[in-house]
Amino acid sequence: MENMIDRLPAWPLIANDPYFSVWLPGDTLDAATPVHWSGAPKPLDGRLVIDGREYGWLGRSSCPGMQTVSLRVTPTRTVSVLTAAGVELTVTFWSPALPDDLDALSTPVTFVDWSLRALDGRAHQASIRFFAGDALCYDGQVPPPMVGEEFALGGLSMAMTGQAQQRVLGHSGDHITIDWGYLYLAAPEGKCSRLAHGLRYARDLTAGETPAGGYLMLGYDDVASVNYFGVCCRAWAFRNGKTLPQALAEFAGRHDALYAACAALDERVLSRAEAIGGADYALIASAAWRHTFAAHKLIATPQGEMAFLSKENDSNGCIGTVDVSYPSIPLFLAFCPELVNALCRPVLAFASMPVWQEDFAPHDVGRYPWATGQVYAARRPLPNGQTPPPYYLYPAGTQVYDTRYQMPVEECGNMLIMLEAAASFGAEDDLIRQYAGLLETWVRYLDRYGEDPGEQLCTDDFAGHLARNVNLSAKAIVGIACWARLLRRLGRPDEAARWAGRAAEMAKAWRTRAGAQEGTALTFGGGGWSMKYNLVWDQALGLDLLPGEFYAGETASYLARLNEFGLPLDSRADYTKSDWQVWSAAMARDPRVFRQLIAPLAHYLRTTPSRVPFSDWYDTKTGRYVAFIGRSVQGGVYMPFLLWKDGAAG
Repeated sequence: MENMIDRLPAWPLIANDPYFSVWLPGDTLDAATPVHWSGAPKPLDGRLVIDGREYGWLGRSSCPGMQTVSLRVTPTRTVSVLTAAGVELTVTFWSPALPDDLDALSTPVTFVDWSLRALDGRAHQASIRFFAGDALCYDGQVPPPMVGEEFALGGLSMAMTGQAQQRVLGHSGDHITIDWGYLYLAAPEGKCSRLAHGLRYARDLTAGETPAGGYLMLGYDDVASVNYFGVCCRAWAFRNGKTLPQALAEFAGRHDALYAACAALDERVLSRAEAIGGADYALIASAAWRHTFAAHKLIATPQGEMAFLSKENDSNGCIGTVDVSYPSIPLFLAFCPELVNALCRPVLAFASMPVWQEDFAPHDVGRYPWATGQVYAARRPLPNGQTPPPYYLYPAGTQVYDTRYQMPVEECGNMLIMLEAAASFGAEDDLIRQYAGLLETWVRYLDRYGEDPGEQLCTDDFAGHLARNVNLSAKAIVGIACWARLLRRLGRPDEAARWAGRAAEMAKAWRTRAGAQEGTALTFGGGGWSMKYNLVWDQALGLDLLPGEFYAGETASYLARLNEFGLPLDSRADYTKSDWQVWSAAMARDPRVFRQLIAPLAHYLRTTPSRVPFSDWYDTKTGRYVAFIGRSVQGGVYMPFLLWKDGAAG
């Protein structure tokens, strides 16, 4: 496999959805105990017995460890080659995160492929062993009573385990792992067994000069995935009644075809990433792929439509957060734009309910896995773990939210940009037509308040309220320009022309008022500076709001502000956001400037002491993460794929 990558802060092992998400926080597979993205231990253990002696290849153990020859990552695969006692083991954790096969993408199954070969010309008696602990089925450190079984189905040996008392969808919050459902282990060869504290796979064979191997599958039946406005909904793949055991049998039959599809996708993505930004950008793209999909759950709504729901990992646990979806969409626009519509659908549905009477877009649709109405800025606090009330049922006039802690300009701009971007890259326009009246309300809010915003929160809410935010104003302008494009799609050319003229007028005034000696300012009438990442859509969508020389000058100003690990978000602090760095770098359109701006981000991935899944909020001087682990926003690092469609920068 080409494009070897020898170091990430944490390696994706299982990366299917926000709950079925297990990572290895170490330099090699045997350097640490695997954990959920939140850091909770989720024991996975791998051993290889060679001629009667046991060696460890996964998880920290008391037996001698195998020597790691290589450890590599691609968008869909994590591959390690290890040796011991004259035998080489190659093990591959992979998930069919295929945006052109949404049934496969939404099936919570991870493959573990392995092969053995002798390196010394001798035949060795070997036994490959794998263990998955019961802790994958419960939250916390106290084991509850468990039940399980072993059986054969569809030519597979299977074993399953789960809690004896099931409380499906029994909690909501952040830094909480799943506390219901059933873990499955299955393989076409060898034996899957249920032990006292988990599931085990074992297979005996002879390791010779010709490679011999097999695979196992880990699957998770969550029974119900999301409470979607009062209806318990399952993953998209199970919309017609398919069960998890049936999915395992199906995947066994498709193993070779799915692996080939993943290998082809990896080659396609990495060759394009290397053409755009070399090895540094290939690393960034590989680190973000499964990571991004695993921060979402793709479900079938009661109407049989797709809803693609993010979990705001390591933040407040919100589900379907608009300003978390917004930065994630470049990956989906490049490979499956209909998923962007699926991100917008729940938000539009909630914003049309009586309880939501604001003239701007909501922030979220609940707290994972309860999509029952916005929880951000709710007047009554919601303790972590407690399920949200059914806000979607509340009548008009109920005083649920505190306006001060909303993000009005932010979310209105985000929704208009996402919907136009989806249509521009090939998605259907049915949502635009269905909710045109709602969108018109939001664009009028931008027209009234967006040109020079008052003291509001933006997506970077950790930085606090900021009045006259130049970058937030840029989002309002882009949102209005996108509304003009949406009007053309709706067959309303005269209105489209008026709104396009309004966006052009605002952009001209913005450039004059935002000017600074070296790059644009942080606030109108104030000092400082900030990344103007919101303007990247001017180029990605061809809105023609600002001239090329503006972007050349703006991005050149960023070079002088780089620290060892990246470009700060703005002049107020040394921390940064990875997604916004790549968006800002992509605006350069000069491959040399682009590579200079992303190199520190790749350096962060290779050297940070923070062993957590790709953090998007970290310190540019120390290389340590500040907060935010495993979040969906890393899909934003695919923005250059939208700007350089031929696969080459410049």
